[in-house]
Amino acid sequence: MSETQTGGKLGFGLMRLPRRGEGYDIEQCKEMVDLFLASGMTYFDTAYVYDDGESERAVRTLLTERYPREKFELATKLSAWYGPQDLETVRSQFQISLERTGAGYFDAYLCHCLSSRKLAPFDQFAIWDFVREQQAKGLIKRWGFSYHDGPELLDQILTDHPDVDFVQLQLNYADWEDPRVQSRANYEVARKHGKDIVVMEPVKGGALADPHPSIRKVLEAADPNASCACWAVRFAASLEGVRTVLSGMSSTEQVRDNVSYMKHFQPLTEAEQQVIRDAQKALSEVDSIRCTGCKYCVAGCPKHVPIPQIFAARNKELIWNQMDKARNSYLEIKENGPTAKDCIGCGRCEQTCPQHLDVIQKLRECAAAYEPVEA
Repeated sequence: MSETQTGGKLGFGLMRLPRRGEGYDIEQCKEMVDLFLASGMTYFDTAYVYDDGESERAVRTLLTERYPREKFELATKLSAWYGPQDLETVRSQFQISLERTGAGYFDAYLCHCLSSRKLAPFDQFAIWDFVREQQAKGLIKRWGFSYHDGPELLDQILTDHPDVDFVQLQLNYADWEDPRVQSRANYEVARKHGKDIVVMEPVKGGALADPHPSIRKVLEAADPNASCACWAVRFAASLEGVRTVLSGMSSTEQVRDNVSYMKHFQPLTEAEQQVIRDAQKALSEVDSIRCTGCKYCVAGCPKHVPIPQIFAARNKELIWNQMDKARNSYLEIKENGPTAKDCIGCGRCEQTCPQHLDVIQKLRECAAAYEPVEA
């Protein structure tokens, strides 16, 4: 980008605002926003679909009605795959976002959540050209897209749309070499195309703020005064080409912690990079299910058990000690079809698994953990 960046490297993600009753805890949200801006940070990120529009409407309450427009930067997103699929309705999201936020214009505007499954509507409704038109009118300063797929598709999109200003990617030290997320590979594609990067999920949805005890031990031994979240955010912010690292903050305490080390950001030193490598090694040694999500096992399963989804749910507990999230993920799978309990032990999955996992035994363990024995 030709513009000089202002407002620091930390961005405030408005996806996980604290709630009170049926809505947001507005007074705490105001305190969080005020603290963030007072620390010299300016970038806020929301989307048309967040909390059914409540997040965008909160922008008006928290920002545009309380601060001069030039005091903050605002990013939001158009979700072409959401709702009724017709040209007028899809494109109307832009105007609705302007009305909800009262922002007048967007400093950054994104095509939201691109993947092989969600890309088609952006082409079908010529959203790329539509966004360019809004930029030409001065209603958008920079534009890009958020991305959730592999490096091959990312390379194709950036080749097809070379005028994109930036790409928003999921980058964190836990996913860096994960074959399912392919963080490093996606990062390298974006850099090959010379694009600035906005980072989402640097703390992996909060998991790296409260990691497995073996990982916490590594981080606290290196610096007992630094939060685990600090290591994760600084890892992402230290990557070359990263313009902004988003943190979906949910409390005033989280804002205070984040700005304490991002107000005067310093990239990780080589010694600190080694600490991250030690944490990654500790993570690799956690007793988890080493499923890569390739889905070869699903194709031959006579009971259509969604094995990778079940294993992903189990890993939330094994790796991150997120017992409630693991159980809720499993129950969601159960509501939609077969579960681990439906496995008949035919062995077809184990014959096709590239990782040579003992799939049947792992499924039995998942069933025992999340499906109580019926009397």
